[in-house]
Amino acid sequence: MRPLTAGQVAARVGAEVVGDPSVLIGPEVIIDSRKVSPGCLFVALAGERVDGHDFVGTAAAAGAAAVLVGRELDVDATMLVVSDPAAALAALASAVVRSAVDDGLTTVAITGSSGKTSTKDLLAQILADAGPTVAPVGSQNNEIGVPLTATRVDADTRFLVSEFGARGIGHIAWLCEVVPPQIGVVVNVGQAHLGEFGDQATIARAKGELVEALPAAGWAVLNADDALVAAMVERTPARIATFAVGAEPGFGEQRVWSDQAESDDRLRHRFTVHASGVLSGSAPVQLQVSGAHQVANALAAVAAALACGVSLDAAAASLSRATAQSRWRMELHDTPGGGLVINDAYNANPDSMAAALRSLAGLRRPSGRLVAILGDMLELGPESGAHHRAVGELAAAVGVEVLIAVGDQGDEMAAGAAAAGLVAVEAADAAAAADVAVRLVRRGDVVLVKASRGLALETVAQRLLVGAAAESER
Repeated sequence: MRPLTAGQVAARVGAEVVGDPSVLIGPEVIIDSRKVSPGCLFVALAGERVDGHDFVGTAAAAGAAAVLVGRELDVDATMLVVSDPAAALAALASAVVRSAVDDGLTTVAITGSSGKTSTKDLLAQILADAGPTVAPVGSQNNEIGVPLTATRVDADTRFLVSEFGARGIGHIAWLCEVVPPQIGVVVNVGQAHLGEFGDQATIARAKGELVEALPAAGWAVLNADDALVAAMVERTPARIATFAVGAEPGFGEQRVWSDQAESDDRLRHRFTVHASGVLSGSAPVQLQVSGAHQVANALAAVAAALACGVSLDAAAASLSRATAQSRWRMELHDTPGGGLVINDAYNANPDSMAAALRSLAGLRRPSGRLVAILGDMLELGPESGAHHRAVGELAAAVGVEVLIAVGDQGDEMAAGAAAAGLVAVEAADAAAAADVAVRLVRRGDVVLVKASRGLALETVAQRLLVGAAAESER
């Protein structure tokens, strides 16, 4: 944020200043005392495991100019005392963004059941070529991550790209109040968090809060291939931009689509992107990220970039240089003998699991087998067993030869695989799965590692890679 005095920050968040109100704060706002920078504002948040108030002294000693706290403490630092530091952080972020919008900032928000982080990363790289851009690192898409990212906006920032997640009705509407979007992108409506929402219609209702919050002069960027997303055209006052894979969308003031898609041996797709409507034209794209599902993400990013005023040629050129920015999402690592380890362990739901398995099938090497190390997909509710059985069936259908089913739902996944003729090995947790994988994976195999975040299967991928590196040195 632009540097402000403690008194100015206090006025924006409704805080009582204890100490020097003239001390200058900025540019950084920090919630982790290990990342304190000189002059920053340290926000003491009370989490499930730790309370930031326990680290206020450490933050002050490390150079924080002031601390935002929920109670007065005995520390040598200027304190901004509020009843709720998380709410004050949101208020500060809102003030930063609204002031920057007055000076020309363009705000973009992205939501969807899957692919929103990849879309955010692609769009942020396109916009960064057009002007200074702020975007979250990884998936900072909740009530803390969104405002914390927004506080990075300064006087030079031209674009803010936010990622909005939701675990219930009203969550995205609240985020839109904190960081008002001018352009809203809905990538898809899938089956993530079914256990919390109940059904896809409710998920669509929650995701659609983004387009409802847009101004009439803004843009709603909608996936025309997803019926639940396309129906959101009735819920927004904004102008409509649409994107689709393979054919021109049938509606939208701005339309973006692809054709002539083909991929290399790492599933990096090459295609022609077309636009019609407000801006028209065609341009070639060569993606640097892997997976057929990335084509739709790329088209969403192009449509949003056009809404931001970027030309089609510039967007396509930037997109062709864009690389994966967030960890554990279709990371491809070469192994001895021509094999691969695909670390896609950041998260999983039925839609993203299906996309990953199809990508695995497309990455088969003549030198080895297809191996899938798949763990629980959490928060799916009463139909969880059926969804896991379907994953096991799909693994068999795409040609997986070795399936390691991990977690509480591993037996359901194994049952689905067995029904389709594939015998799975079950493992209780990541450590057990790693032991099995080290024993079963051979040189030249292509291995997919994927599960919900709670299973931490990235540790399995890492152990395989360490073993492969040791083998190559022998």
